[in-house]
Amino acid sequence: MVASQANLTPVTTDTAAADLAAARRVLTSAAQALTALASSLDGQFTQAIGLMLAAKGRIIVSGMGKSGHVGRKIAATLSSTGSPAHFVHPAEASHGDMGAIARNDVLLLLSKGGETAEMGDLITYAKRFRIPIIAVACNADSTLAKAADVALILPDAPEACAIGMAPTTSTTMMLSLGDALAVALMERRNFSPDQYRDLHPGGSLGRALIRVADLMHAGSEIPLARENAPMAELLLTMASGRLGCVGIVDAKGGLAGIVTDGDIRRHALDGESGGIETRKAADVMTHGPQVARPGQLAAEALALMTEKKITQLFVLEDGSATPLGVIHIHDCLRAGLA
Repeated sequence: MVASQANLTPVTTDTAAADLAAARRVLTSAAQALTALASSLDGQFTQAIGLMLAAKGRIIVSGMGKSGHVGRKIAATLSSTGSPAHFVHPAEASHGDMGAIARNDVLLLLSKGGETAEMGDLITYAKRFRIPIIAVACNADSTLAKAADVALILPDAPEACAIGMAPTTSTTMMLSLGDALAVALMERRNFSPDQYRDLHPGGSLGRALIRVADLMHAGSEIPLARENAPMAELLLTMASGRLGCVGIVDAKGGLAGIVTDGDIRRHALDGESGGIETRKAADVMTHGPQVARPGQLAAEALALMTEKKITQLFVLEDGSATPLGVIHIHDCLRAGLA
């Protein structure tokens, strides 16, 4: 339950100023530490990337306390960006979870001081089975750093809390270093947006990366007719396709135009002699229609349809006039792209 306004302790100007000062101290400390971290990176970082890429198994991340919480996030980020990773709690590893670590894995161990007692069994296990260790610590002379194949040493930066003990600045550096490793691995692997989408099928990320090819109607579902098709054939094709349009193709099968149900209504009411039933597809089609590409983001196709006040786009490959499919605005809306 939210406390009523009457029960809240009045905030004085001095209290508000102190709150803001504390917040700004934390953020300034983090910014300064991250700048120092960026400047301190050297060949050890590249060696760490090499070990991760060479591993035929997974990246096993471990840490105790706040470092462990950061480690879980790093493992999740690595996994979601194309580098399979798994978090193993160091204490649980000593009681059976060591079995989650295979000989073709690589260990990423996080510890500010590098002397975390619970890491001892993990280090021993890794040495016994020659599993590479990447250490992240602040102390280059620590047990963890010396045992590691690669040591990523964090700059000596003070914690941001008033007593200088609560993990704040150090965990921010660890988290950011994990992001840096993940992004560098992505770029080394040439991780593509389509691969990213495969790992993020749900939510706004998945929807944002849907391609036209994922939503378009293809094959026998494409409503097509010849330029000289009579009106009766045109109407039958449009009705069977249920997309409110027919693509008109020339003798070579290239898209010459489009006829929509709106075109039919307009020509039926234009009052020309002979009536619409006597006309051919070429007489009522719109020449040079707007089109989409199969690799285009569906959101871009939706934006084009909205801008042009149309409800469908035929899909063509670059350099080709042959229709590959047709995407309707309702397909985009059903996919949650509104």
